[in-house]
Amino acid sequence: MFRVKTSTAIVSALCLAFGATAFARASEKPVKMKDLPEAVRKTVQEQSKGATLRGLSKEVEKGQTFYEAELKVNGHNKDLLIDSSGAIVEIEEAVAFNSLPAAVQAAIVKNAGKGKIISVESITKNNRLEAYEAHVARAGKKLEIKVSAGGKLIPAEK
Repeated sequence: MFRVKTSTAIVSALCLAFGATAFARASEKPVKMKDLPEAVRKTVQEQSKGATLRGLSKEVEKGQTFYEAELKVNGHNKDLLIDSSGAIVEIEEAVAFNSLPAAVQAAIVKNAGKGKIISVESITKNNRLEAYEAHVARAGKKLEIKVSAGGKLIPAEK
């Protein structure tokens, strides 16, 4: 009887976690330039000069609305997270692994283990480099390794 209750609790917890993840993703939806608030549209137009606009989306996070502009700039990806006032909240930009500081490279390699490093992005908030995020393939799974600008591992958010 105890095993049945435990199994039911585990299955319920997994369903709840999966549902929350699906709900979080469901709150992000594609939008068109004409659907953006004027301030956001202006920011996107300014930031996408000389770039290719790959996509736009709207997402609600903790009750706040954000817009994401996915760009291709000089051959690499650059994603902008913009608030409703048109302010850029976060920038994720692809960077070459060999351009990273030695401490950051070492931390990523150590935490990737036998995994293959697919790509690395810099994360900038408030015009300040916050971290680097490495996308790694290991044992048939994809994972993200986040490292501070100083090379310290940042634990994954739950």
